Amino acid sequence: MPSNKNMQGGKAFGLLKEQQRQKLEEINKEYLEDQKYRDEEGLAEKLESLKNKYAEFDLNDEGEIDLMGLKRMMEKLGVPKTHLELKKMIVEVTGGGSSNTINYRDFVKMMLGKRSAVLKLVLLFEDKANSTPCKPDGPPPKRDITSLP
Repeated sequence: MPSNKNMQGGKAFGLLKEQQRQKLEEINKEYLEDQKYRDEEGLAEKLESLKNKYAEFDLNDEGEIDLMGLKRMMEKLGVPKTHLELKKMIVEVTGGGSSNTINYRDFVKMMLGKRSAVLKLVLLFEDKANSTPCKPDGPPPKRDITSLP
């Protein structure tokens, strides 16, 4: 790989993002090989989706979603939260560690686990809302005056 010293702007950012995705892919391989998750249906697709979602909100590219990344995620999903609520969500996901960040392992554990964390419920709701269209596609059917109430 080329060194970071001569790169600027977009090239350096692209390299950082690629390195981050490789790290997340290595963690995904661990989950694919783990006996605990063997019975999970479509595990590879789920992990790929989680990797992309996680990388989108890792604002500092350090492999952790911090308070501002989580705030951005919740706002994008249409459920803005206060800082106190966000801190509670981080504690719920991480199990009460001293850091105010969510690492990828905790994120995947939460999403694949049986516990219902608030963040998991919001993300699942967002996935279902995006997958099923609420309105039918195309123009509305033609109506005549007799069909009106």
